[in-house]
Amino acid sequence: EGRMIERRIKAAKFPAKKSLDSFDFKAIPKLNKMQVLELARCEWIERRENVIALGPSGTGKTHVAMGLGLAACQKGMSVSFTTAAALVNELMEARDERRLLRLQKQLASVKLLIIDELGFVPLSKTGAELLFEMISQRYERGATLITSNLPFDEWTETFGTERLTGALLDRLTHHVNILEMNGESYRLAQSRAR
Repeated sequence: EGRMIERRIKAAKFPAKKSLDSFDFKAIPKLNKMQVLELARCEWIERRENVIALGPSGTGKTHVAMGLGLAACQKGMSVSFTTAAALVNELMEARDERRLLRLQKQLASVKLLIIDELGFVPLSKTGAELLFEMISQRYERGATLITSNLPFDEWTETFGTERLTGALLDRLTHHVNILEMNGESYRLAQSRAR
């Protein structure tokens, strides 16, 4: 069992191994700790719901995303962690190499897909469309966790068109748990505490 968990953690490709145990909830008082601990039970993944963590840079969104991903791995679920930019690059490369369908199937089959840093870089028209298509394929089939430094009303800047952004948000927010992570930079507070 332990080996299977390790294998799932490795397959998830987390940038680091951070659990919720090491997250300092006091640093982000706006974040609802009970909600996060409830999400760590992973029932939302079984229900194929989504989680969107919103907040400025450095407020611990990636740490919480990794913690929830780790909890899912420990509960026997397949997880894949990526950034929005890396995912879009991967989708575009796959399309150019005529293996898009295979990649889409692979991404659609993961129990929990974590897309970090949505909104850091505006996407090209093709990139935005490919990402939208992928999220649509996962709609009600798998759980998706997204972290973004942008409030919803600024997502159009990332996706380019209001129509695409509206359709995307419609799918993502149909069954959603939103984590508000505003506050002083978590990283800043951590480095001050040292």
